[in-house]
Amino acid sequence: MEGKPRILIFDIETSPAIVASWVTKQRAYWNATKVIHDWRMLTFAYKWFGGKTTYVKGLPDYPSYRKKGWPQEDKELTKELWELFKEADLIIGHNGDQFDIKKSNARFIKHGFKPPPASRTIDTLKVARKHFKFDSNKLDDLGEYLGVGRKERTGGYDLWDDCMAGKESAWDKMKRYNKQDVVLLEKVYLELRPWMTNHPNLNIMAGVHHTCPTCMSENLAKAGFAFTQATKFQKWNCKDCGAMSRSRLSTNVLRP
Repeated sequence: MEGKPRILIFDIETSPAIVASWVTKQRAYWNATKVIHDWRMLTFAYKWFGGKTTYVKGLPDYPSYRKKGWPQEDKELTKELWELFKEADLIIGHNGDQFDIKKSNARFIKHGFKPPPASRTIDTLKVARKHFKFDSNKLDDLGEYLGVGRKERTGGYDLWDDCMAGKESAWDKMKRYNKQDVVLLEKVYLELRPWMTNHPNLNIMAGVHHTCPTCMSENLAKAGFAFTQATKFQKWNCKDCGAMSRSRLSTNVLRP
């Protein structure tokens, strides 16, 4: 066995772009007269799936941080996230494919980092939209609906302003908020996981073939057969994660 895949659960927080505009509210950026400061990465939080500790990093954790003045330099923060991406075999985020990963990539290329090795991704927002009809697919609402927790309250946009103004208490609150997002994301992922018909096959990633392809448990039970026009496959139900799978070989009862 090559070892279990390294699964990274992560979330980022970013600053807004600061623009000058003759119009207000939602039309301001698209009608900006001038972009004064581009956005920056403020914090990121992460944990390795199966681990006990959730970590969070923010701009004030690095030597280049200045207590006053905006914009701040986020190269050191970005580099640490880039290193994590290089280690990961699978990356999990909520709206990660459209926001967190693309935003991270934007800072990677900005600071001259090469693309990290391509990792498979799971976007829990896409999973929620594909398999369910929830009233809301926001992470906070999914956590409440599934009974696994809520996001930390931020108090609104003032928290972002206060971070950019260098207020230490605001940075502490931002990091708690970001960290709780990852804690909640893992719980939501575990609830949605059995329903993911396209979950990456961890057996193939690890070089094994006798465990649950979704969670790598050996606690499997036969669950009937899957049929095609030409043959049949043994189906299996994982007694640990609840996912269904089928044998890779047809017309036999080998574990998947």
